[in-house]
Amino acid sequence: MDLFLLKKIITVLIMPINIILLLLLIALLMHKKRPSLSFKSLSFAFVILLVSAFPPFSDKVMFGIENDYPAYVKTQAPVDYIVVLGCHHNNNDQLPVTSQLSACSLQRVVEALRIYQLHPESRIITSGYGGTNPVSNAETVKQSLMLLGVPAQKIITESFPMDTAEEAELIAPRVQGTKVVLVTNADHMPRSMNYFEEQGINPIAAPTGFWVKNPDSTKNWAYYFPDSIKLQQTTIAWYESLGQLAQWFKNLFK
Repeated sequence: MDLFLLKKIITVLIMPINIILLLLLIALLMHKKRPSLSFKSLSFAFVILLVSAFPPFSDKVMFGIENDYPAYVKTQAPVDYIVVLGCHHNNNDQLPVTSQLSACSLQRVVEALRIYQLHPESRIITSGYGGTNPVSNAETVKQSLMLLGVPAQKIITESFPMDTAEEAELIAPRVQGTKVVLVTNADHMPRSMNYFEEQGINPIAAPTGFWVKNPDSTKNWAYYFPDSIKLQQTTIAWYESLGQLAQWFKNLFK
């Protein structure tokens, strides 16, 4: 088993929902033999589920991750490259190419297009491999941008990087010494900036897809009830926090 696949499997196993399922399984198996352990496992599962799906907690955790970089605004200096990091898609010839993109990829396409319209002098670099898809994420994003009016000659694809670290390693030599805008989701931006800075690139952050858009707004009573979307939000915050911790450990032992 290669290291990339092992990393993905471990990451999936330690996500909140899978920890909850494991605790529920233990509670079920130990129900008769060790009722005390069964009750504790069931209680822990309930608490983790309740906290993870509780909007105030989820928003607070996610806002702490997303708040590092503000949204991009136009600068007077020209931009050389707009780097769009890869996310997910599913190839299906029966769908428009924009509909093949997952939410995170579509959000990044829209932000890249917005910045390109502010800086038409720039070139766009799309990245990301295909996974189980026959067409890479980089190519699918390129086709989407072309459909939305960006000339093909203004788009460069990097179709082989499998994760953000590889994206930074492969793209850095091309953009060295230029002005670069980095587009990715707000929750993913802190790790992404770290990877590019490790390669000697200091891009301007252009976060998109913010989960928490207005933390100080007035909330109604429904906000304080558990929500499945907030469980997903907490899961992503947990994933990104683990990623940042892994980066810290890696840099510690360099």
